[in-house]
Order: sequence, then C-alpha cells, then structure tokens
Amino acid sequence: MSFDLDLPGPRSSTRVVVAMSGGVDSSVVAALLKREGYDVVGVTLQLYDHGAAIHRKGACCAGQDIYDARRVADAIGIPHYVLDYEARFREKVIDRFAESYAMGETPIPCVECNQQIKFADLLSTARDLGAAVMATGHYVSSRALEGGGRALHRAADPDRDQSYFLYGTTKEQLAQLRFPLGDLSKTETRELAREFGLHIADKHDSQDICFVPTGSYADIVRKLKPEAAEPGEIVHMDGRVLGAHKGIMNYTIGQRRGLGLALGEPLFVVGLEAERHRVVVGPREALATKRIVLRDVNWLGTDEIDGDMDVFVKVRSTRAPQAAILRRGASGTDVVFGDAEEGVAPGQACVIYDGDEGQVRVLGGGVIASAHKIEARAGELAVA
Repeated sequence: MSFDLDLPGPRSSTRVVVAMSGGVDSSVVAALLKREGYDVVGVTLQLYDHGAAIHRKGACCAGQDIYDARRVADAIGIPHYVLDYEARFREKVIDRFAESYAMGETPIPCVECNQQIKFADLLSTARDLGAAVMATGHYVSSRALEGGGRALHRAADPDRDQSYFLYGTTKEQLAQLRFPLGDLSKTETRELAREFGLHIADKHDSQDICFVPTGSYADIVRKLKPEAAEPGEIVHMDGRVLGAHKGIMNYTIGQRRGLGLALGEPLFVVGLEAERHRVVVGPREALATKRIVLRDVNWLGTDEIDGDMDVFVKVRSTRAPQAAILRRGASGTDVVFGDAEEGVAPGQACVIYDGDEGQVRVLGGGVIASAHKIEARAGELAVA
C-alpha cells in the first residue's frame, strides 16, 4: 500500500507530524509515511496521569501508550516528542464532560477532545514544528475539492468509520489534515503493522472514555460535580412518584435496567430534570423522537443551509444513518427524522451526511440541544 499526501514539492523535504497515541492505527500511519519518503515527526500527547491507566488495557494517551509510541518511533527511525497537555485536557474535556452530565446531558468527550485538543492545539504545534500537514490514525477520508479546500468523507469500512467523532473539524483544519487509513479495514491495518515489524500489531483498541481508569465515569463526575450525585425522586411522566435515585449522573435517556422499580411493566428513562434532581420514566413509546434542535453547529458542506435539505443523519456512533430533513429553525438548526428515533438525549452529537452508503461526504453536525418526543398521554400518542 502507498499513500500520497497530495502536497507539492519532494517528499523528503515535506515534514509531516503524526499524532501518535501509542496504538496500532497511528503507529502504522507513522511507519507508512516514513516508508513513502516523508520527513516524519511523531508527537504524543500526555492527556492525563492515572496510575491505574498505566497497565489497563484500552487506555490511551498515558502510561504504557506513551512508552509504546516512543518504541515505535525508535523502531522506524523518526524523532518523537511527548507534550504535556494535561491542564488543557482537564479544562476543555474532563471538566466539560462532568459539567454536561451534571446538567442531565449525555456528552461525548471524544468529540470535544478532537475539536479542542487534537485538531486545535496539536495542529498549532505541528505548524510550529514546520509541518506541512498533520496525519492521524482515524478511519475517515479527506479529499480535495475542485474549487479548493478539502472535504471529509466516511471511511470505506462502515464498521471502523469514525466520522461521527470528527464532525467538528473545521474547513481550515481539514486543509492541514490527512487520514491515510480511510480506505483500510482494521484487519489490513494490523497486517501492515506486522509487515513493518511493529511490536503493537496485536494491541487492544483504546476505549471511548480514555480518561476513566476505573471504567466508571460516575467517579469522575462525582468528584468534579458532586451535585450530580444528590439523591432525588424517580417520577412517572404521568406525575406519580415511583421511588428514589442516588444521583442523575447514574442515568441516561433510554435506560431500562438498574431503575430499582418493580411495577409489572417495562419503564425507561425518558427525561432528566437536573435542577429538580428528578429522573422521569415512562413507556418505551415515550422515547420516540421526531425532531431535534442542534446547537454549536459546524458546517462543512459546499452549499449553506437554505430551506429544507434532504440529508442523512446519525445520532449515535453505532447507528446507521437515516433519512432526515435539515432546516434553519427559529431556535436553531432543526433536524426532522423520517422515522422516529429512540433514546435521543441532549448532549449527544448529530452528524449530517449527504448519503448513507459508501464513502459519503460529511456535511457537518452539532450538539443536540433539545429532543422533541412523541409522548404517551391519555392512552394515545401526540407530538410533544
């Protein structure tokens, strides 16, 4: 396999910074670009320092992973730097994560990390090092546009596609980013790692919430936002008080297990009222959402949003894109689903695509500010 960064000038004088997390993907990117003749510099960010993370499988950006990145850099013969970003990561990712949970939202810290750290602070560092571009091990594609600039596309392998977590990448950042693994499967990447003789060829993938060493995000939220652990009532959407809970941070929209209720009917978390410390439950049909409002929208499309646009959207990273209508509303950017979605919660991301099959373009996305559900009332369904 070869990869062209689509840059002018000889490769030997074209510096590329590779963001090396210590995992298989970014290590292969560094080795691949080194073999292609580019002037490669590896950079690893130390984002947190939990002793338990040093030996925990699936951790990243700390302990063992920094050591693994350094070993790979030595093996392929490139300079490698470790940068201390702990303070920035704490402020821009961990603190915001805890704050969002305390508000009754369901945040996605990987999106914040990519937006605020990897594709902002680290990209600035790459420029300071004289790099023409920065390359990462994400499974997405970047393609040149005829009129200039670049577009972000889903990866060829839908099971590995990470575009959901990268929708916040700006047009300016895309011009300076490259993603060599966009056309590969994970199996092919591991085969390349073995071909390069990398010791991490069979290393486990990192987990979504990398900074939670115990695997329990509630421990982080409780420490930073103790009010999220205050007890309160579990209330049925019809107004009945059904029980008590030990903090809204322990619940998410759509949750069924762990409610501690035995009423002879399945009940789900349909709402979280942070100010009143209440968990609202109801029947499954109350989870159905027809329309959402987005905030903090990042738009990557060539054409601006004007009137109704037929698009495809994802509101969970593991869900397939579904047809929807995108429009500018009075309170923000509205998304109206073709078929109602279940378990949609404020704080999640909604990513917008121009199709649902193959390497389709990412048009942008935003954070779900509110979800307008179809609620069960008086034995019938009505749009909320």
